Amino acid sequence: MNLFDRIEKLLTKVNKPASYMGGELYEVHKAPDETEVFWGFCFPDLYEIGMSYLGLQIIYHVLNSQKGVYCQRLFAPGADMETLMREEGVPLFTLEDKQPAAEMDILGFTLQYELSFTNIVNMLDLAGIPFYSRDRSEEHPIIAGGGNCSFNPEPLADIFDFFMPGDGEEVLVQVTDLIRRSKKENWSRPQLLQELARIEGVYVPSFYEAQYDESGRMTGHQKLYGAAPDQIVKRFVMDMDHVPFPLHPVVPFTDTVHNRTVVELFRGCTRGCRFCQAGMICRPVRERSPEQVRQYASESLQNTGYDEMSLLSLSTSDYSQIEPLVRDLMADCKAVKAGLSLPSLRLDSFSEEVLHEIQEFRKTGLTFAPEAGTQRLRDIINKSITDEHIYTAAEKVIRMGYTNIKLYFMIGLPGETDEDLDGIAEIARNIVSIYRRVSERKGKFNVTVSVSNFVPKADTPFQWAAQDSPEEFNRKHYYLKDRLKKLKNVSYQYHGTETSYLEAVFARGDRKVCASLIRAWELGCKFDGWTEFFDYSRWLQAFEDTGVDPDFYSRRARGEDEYLPWEIIDCGVSKQYMLKEMKKAMQGIQTQDCRKGCTGCGVKRFVECPVYELSANYRQVEA
Repeated sequence: MNLFDRIEKLLTKVNKPASYMGGELYEVHKAPDETEVFWGFCFPDLYEIGMSYLGLQIIYHVLNSQKGVYCQRLFAPGADMETLMREEGVPLFTLEDKQPAAEMDILGFTLQYELSFTNIVNMLDLAGIPFYSRDRSEEHPIIAGGGNCSFNPEPLADIFDFFMPGDGEEVLVQVTDLIRRSKKENWSRPQLLQELARIEGVYVPSFYEAQYDESGRMTGHQKLYGAAPDQIVKRFVMDMDHVPFPLHPVVPFTDTVHNRTVVELFRGCTRGCRFCQAGMICRPVRERSPEQVRQYASESLQNTGYDEMSLLSLSTSDYSQIEPLVRDLMADCKAVKAGLSLPSLRLDSFSEEVLHEIQEFRKTGLTFAPEAGTQRLRDIINKSITDEHIYTAAEKVIRMGYTNIKLYFMIGLPGETDEDLDGIAEIARNIVSIYRRVSERKGKFNVTVSVSNFVPKADTPFQWAAQDSPEEFNRKHYYLKDRLKKLKNVSYQYHGTETSYLEAVFARGDRKVCASLIRAWELGCKFDGWTEFFDYSRWLQAFEDTGVDPDFYSRRARGEDEYLPWEIIDCGVSKQYMLKEMKKAMQGIQTQDCRKGCTGCGVKRFVECPVYELSANYRQVEA
C-alpha cells in the first residue's frame, strides 16, 4: 500500500480529516520531473491556525511562482492523527502530494511563538529526521527558520541549519537559487552551508561557537568559519507595492481561526512601545498605496468567495490615509456583500468616521489596548495613550451602539505597583459609568478586562528587565480579580502564569536551553500553547534533568554591559538606542512617535526611512 492510500485510510478515524486532505481551492501542484527544488513550508501548529497566517500564503506564493520550485505545506498533526500515524508508521507528510517530509530538499519552519518549539521537535521526529543539525547527513533536508523568534535563534541553534531574520520575500528566492545550484553541482552539505552564510541576512549557527564565563553568562560568539559575517543584519523589503502578494490564496475546506481574506496594509510601527518586540524588529514603517490595497482587496474577495476582509498591520488606524481608504473599501465590500474587519485600532488615533463605515455591515465588540492602568506606567512603557483618549473613545463607541468593549492590559511591567492594578479596575468602572450616563439603550453591556503577563523579549528596551516570579504574577492576578469582581458589567480574563514564565526562558535563552527543549519533548511536551496539553511539571523535570536554571533566563535582570545571546542578529534598531530607551523608562520619560521626527533608532544605518520621502506611496502623518 502506497503512502497516499495509507494516509487516506487514517482520515476516516480522525476528528478533522480536512486538515490532512489537501486539494483545496488554489492549491499548487507541480510535476516532480519538472521540479528542481522541493520546499516544505512547516507550520508548527494545527492546520486551522496555520491556514489563518498570511505569512504562509505569501511564502507559498513567492516560492511556487518560481519555475522549477515546488513548495508544499506541512502542519503539526492533531493528537488523534499523530497517534494513528505512529501506530501505522506513517511519516510526516505534505498536504499537496503526500510526500514524506524527509524527501524535501529544504524544510522551512515559521517561528512565531516560543511555546511552539516542542512541536518543531515533534515534527522532526515524525519525519524521521535527527534533531541536531550535526547528526544529519547528506540525505536529510536542510532545516531553515524565519519569523519573529528567529531574532533570538540561540535556543534552536543546535537544531536548525540556518535562519533568515527579517522580511523573507527576497532572501527566499536567493536561498532557493543556491539550493538549485548545489543540486546541479553536487555540493556537500558543508559547502552549501558555507555559501548560504554569504547571503545577506542568513545566519548559520554552526559557524559560531557560543562563549560563556564561569557564571554561565554568554560572553560572545566565536567564528568557526572565516567568511561568516561578524553580525547578521535582518533583511528589509522596502517597496510594498511591488512585493509579491497572493491574490489566489489557498482556501480551506474547513473552518479556520480566521475565515476571511487578508490584505497587508503596511509593515512596521513608529510608536516605540518599550515592551513590544514586533514594533522594534519590523521597523521601518512601509505602507502599501491605497490604490494597491483596493486592488488586492477586490481581487482577493472575488477569487476566494469570503464574505469578510481584514486589513493587517501592527496598528491599522496609524495608516496615513485610513479614513478615505476605509470609505472606498466599504463601497467595494458592499458591492459583493462582504464585511470589513479592522483589528489593531488605537485609542489615540481612534476614528469615529471609520467605525461608522464598518458598523453598517456587522456591529461586533471592539478591542482596545491601554496596556497599563495609570498614566505613570504608560509613560514608563511609552504607550502614548491618556485617560482622556480612553474615555473619549469609549463614549464614542457607546453612543454608536456598541455593547461590548474589550480592554487589553499587561501586568508585571517594569515599575509596576499595586496602584497601577487599581487603575485597571478604575478604567473598567469608569467605562461602565459612561455607558449608564450616555447610552439610550437599556440592554446588556459588558467590559472585558483581558490581562497578559509581561515577558521580556529580545530586541526591546525591556530586554534587560527581570520578569516577575510565578508567585508574584499569581498574587497580582488575584489582587486584580478581587477588585474587578465587585464591579457589575465587568468580566475578567488572564493569561496563564506558567506559560508566560516558560515563554521568557526561551525568549531570552541561549544554546544551553536546547537540551531542555528536547528533554521536555521526550517527557511528552507538545502543543504547550494549548491549556489542555501544557504540563508545567514536565518542563520543570526537563530543566532539572538537563541542569538548566530557568530563573537564570526569566527572572534575572541583565547588566548594561552584558553580552546578550541574540546580539549576533542586528534587527535594525541599535542596542544603544534600546539602552537609551530603557533609561528613559526608568525616569518615566516618553519618546515621541517617529512620524513626528526621527528619534535615532538606528534603522537609517541600513535603509532610508520611508516615514519621510523614500516610499512614493507614503503620506506623512502630521504631528
